[in-house]
Amino acid sequence: MSTEHRLEELARREQEARAGGGEERIKKQHDAGKLTARERLDLLLDPNTFEELDRFVVHGCRDFGMEDHQIPGDGVVSGHGRIDGRLVYVFAQDFTVFGGSVSEANAEKICKIMDLAMKMGAPVIGLNDSGGARIQEGVASLAGYADIFLRNTLASGVVPQISAIMGPCAGGAVYSPAITDFVVMVEDSSYMFLTGPDVIRTVMHEEVTAQDLGGAEVHNARSGVAHFATADDRSCVALIRELMSYLPSNNREDPPRLDPTDDPERVDEKLDDLIPEDPNKPYDILDLIRGVVDNGQFLQVHERFARNIVVGFARLHGMAVGIVANQPDHLAGTLDIDASVKAARFVRFCDAFNVPLVVFEDVPGFLPGTEQEFGGIIKHGAKLLYAFAEATVPKLTVITRKAYGGAYCVMASKHIRTDVNFAYPTAEIAVMGPEGAVNVLFRRELAAVDDPEALRAEKVADFRDKFANPYIAAERGWIDAIIRPRDTRRKLIKSLLALDTKVDRNPPKKHGNIPL
Repeated sequence: MSTEHRLEELARREQEARAGGGEERIKKQHDAGKLTARERLDLLLDPNTFEELDRFVVHGCRDFGMEDHQIPGDGVVSGHGRIDGRLVYVFAQDFTVFGGSVSEANAEKICKIMDLAMKMGAPVIGLNDSGGARIQEGVASLAGYADIFLRNTLASGVVPQISAIMGPCAGGAVYSPAITDFVVMVEDSSYMFLTGPDVIRTVMHEEVTAQDLGGAEVHNARSGVAHFATADDRSCVALIRELMSYLPSNNREDPPRLDPTDDPERVDEKLDDLIPEDPNKPYDILDLIRGVVDNGQFLQVHERFARNIVVGFARLHGMAVGIVANQPDHLAGTLDIDASVKAARFVRFCDAFNVPLVVFEDVPGFLPGTEQEFGGIIKHGAKLLYAFAEATVPKLTVITRKAYGGAYCVMASKHIRTDVNFAYPTAEIAVMGPEGAVNVLFRRELAAVDDPEALRAEKVADFRDKFANPYIAAERGWIDAIIRPRDTRRKLIKSLLALDTKVDRNPPKKHGNIPL
């Protein structure tokens, strides 16, 4: 065959691979409001940076007539490209080819991408849109899934892993995104579940739709499996690009540091009036966060789940930071099971990838009740304690108001190796709130007087003055400084800069045994 014919053959095969499942299936994809795998990658990556690998791979299945149905690429587009000039490895399942189902060959392509990412120290981004394991291949497809799971596990804490669910993701397929660091779902067109509505209808005699069972709203607001929900494919990939701007390429690098665009000495006088004088009155912690961080920009993670705690990424003087904050506007900012797990996983991610932690604390304690106790709040609350105590990145805490009991210890107190601890003058640091303390300490006196409410009010006021303030902790060195709210930004920035060369290590060990 002449060189000219060989080049023509290459062009033909490339065109065949780019065509995916054909025009009709591409049209169905578009009619469903979804982009194709290649269109998604074009939006995700910097222009003209995508280099495809394994374009001509086909499956090796010879059963069920599959030998007559071979499409180049075999249902997944894989390779590497750049986001804001930084190398990333990517794969995008192609629903137009065999429903994006995972075959042995398909899984091998994904595994190759993940192996290369580990060698190069680059993030892995997976765009999931698959009907699940390819039934015709039997155990070979299941083996492919397990090969992917192993690599997800080995890559955890080494390179960032991001999963976008942009269509179906069912059965064993859900475990790969579940192991990755962040899961983004597209509303209305994506879903995740282990067993689908048909199985539930047959076995459990329950009627449920795919969206009600495993849609974006379910996993963002109820299960906590997903971290973000977006309106469509375009906003999904745009969010991934924004998220990547806060993350390092691997665990040996620091997060990208941008040129500062906001005055590090900026003072926000409105913050002095943010904390209500009534200690039982709520306020929105997001007002404080946005008033402190660069240009008010805060990328909230898990926004719809466990809303009594807020986590997300921001910048201070161009430096990426992870923020953990109690939210007094929801459940008074108490810690419950979901909030503890949500925050613990975020803290561990930040620690794994060298992202400093900034904590805003206003916590009256752990949520009481039999449901929480029977659900294991002791174990789950310990996860957050463990995460903060284990973290060796720079850690800064600002106590804005309540810091009561064990929750004070858990929320990055000085006693678990937090580097800088500030408190506002409104901070109340005590074993419990004044009302509860008075009821315990003066139970007999209250029972003996004619007007217990007047005595209780007097004792509560006295307790608050003597104990529920930040000065006792400051006298012991457990609070480094009591600051005005307006000065929060510049205090945090100066502390972060001072901690820029921090080195801290945990004792040598294979790994700890976090209370799972």
